[in-house]
Amino acid sequence: MGFYQDHIVPYLIHLAMRQRNLVPYRERVVADARGRVLEVGIGSGFNLPFYPPHAQQVIGLDPSAKLLALARRGRRIETPIEFVEGSAEAVPLEANSVDTVVTTWTLCSIPDVHRALGEMRRVLRPGGSLLFVEHGLSPEPKVRKWQDRLTPAWRRVAGGCHLNRPIAELIEAAGFQLERLETGYMRGPKPMTFMYEGRARPR
Repeated sequence: MGFYQDHIVPYLIHLAMRQRNLVPYRERVVADARGRVLEVGIGSGFNLPFYPPHAQQVIGLDPSAKLLALARRGRRIETPIEFVEGSAEAVPLEANSVDTVVTTWTLCSIPDVHRALGEMRRVLRPGGSLLFVEHGLSPEPKVRKWQDRLTPAWRRVAGGCHLNRPIAELIEAAGFQLERLETGYMRGPKPMTFMYEGRARPR
């Protein structure tokens, strides 16, 4: 599994994140980023072209050196950016040090998602924003059953991705107040395409 996890999984993630139907989500979410921004799970950098001028600095955190190398080679952004190899469960930043945290299709695959969200809240300044778009648990019972059935095998082949995480509940349980939340299916198989998009602030 070592070669698969180290080489094949980053390549598959890169291909999955290239989908054109993800672009409108990226545009909406990233456009609201302001000040000093931490992007958790920056991957190969597909969000970078969408950062607005009022994002003064971007810190891109990711555990995969291979995906960060792709992000460095493909970067096209005037905003100063720093790439950091590291874990979302132990963000290497001081408390109250960023204005915005961005996550896009990241919370599904973090092993300890509760700890990671706690870290995001820790580094956000008072009044800062968590901007997110994630896939997760569907409200439909039949779809939920399929998500639960598929997740154990899916996690093994898709870099730890869970299909059945209740994203909004996780964010609120970590001490955030949801200010905006939009949900619905994207085109594709329902167990894999129920989206949560929104903004939250630390309580």
